[in-house]
Amino acid sequence: MAERRFIQIERKGPVGIVMLDRPEKLNSLTPSMLDELEAAAASLESDATLRAVVLTGAGERAFCVGADINEWAALAPLDMWRVWVARGHRIFDRWAALRLPVVAAINGPAFGGGLELAAVADVRVADPAATFALPEASIATCPGWSGTQRLVSLIGPSHVKSLALTGRRIDAQRAYAIGLIDEVSDSKQSLSAALAIAEKIATLAPVSVQLTKQLINAAAGFGTGATLEAMAGALSATTNDAQEGMASFRERRNANYEGH
Repeated sequence: MAERRFIQIERKGPVGIVMLDRPEKLNSLTPSMLDELEAAAASLESDATLRAVVLTGAGERAFCVGADINEWAALAPLDMWRVWVARGHRIFDRWAALRLPVVAAINGPAFGGGLELAAVADVRVADPAATFALPEASIATCPGWSGTQRLVSLIGPSHVKSLALTGRRIDAQRAYAIGLIDEVSDSKQSLSAALAIAEKIATLAPVSVQLTKQLINAAAGFGTGATLEAMAGALSATTNDAQEGMASFRERRNANYEGH
């Protein structure tokens, strides 16, 4: 029997839909699910026919309530660092850096790592019943997947402190008011609302959309160096001098560059 997968990928035209599929555990994340999220990011990145991605959770009880406590509580301290925090950071950073715009459909509670996962999206739509929290201090740990970093860039240190230092939950309207989410959908319509946004994105010029995302991320301090180098490399590749450079290399002669 095939091993069950907890990250499902579907397509709706040019939009990919990625679903956390562990509703019986409120879509809480395990190490193997982190691996599946990384594989999903690689698959999405390599698909030239996709133009946007929707990220959501299965069922109606939660988007994602964060890390599965039973999984990480059994880890030794060094494994907590290497297997859990470092790997989660790397995978979440990869999602945040996807060339494709990501729209999160937050269909229920987004706590801890679930809120950190929602933060990797470019646009966030939440069900009116969704709630948000950073409860790590209540169980004697700390946000581990950029809750103290990416979320600060998103909503500012004061709002993050209000969440992380108290562990309190806020509702969708409060999340909207502080800029944590971009839209509150109709009841049980977060996925439909997110798909509408993704489908609108998919009608626009894909290269322009992807470059614009990179520029905005760079302005926020994410991947600035890589963005500058990628765009400089792409621009230089369009020049006649680039063609001359390749030709001279192949023909083993000195290049005749003309500056255009």
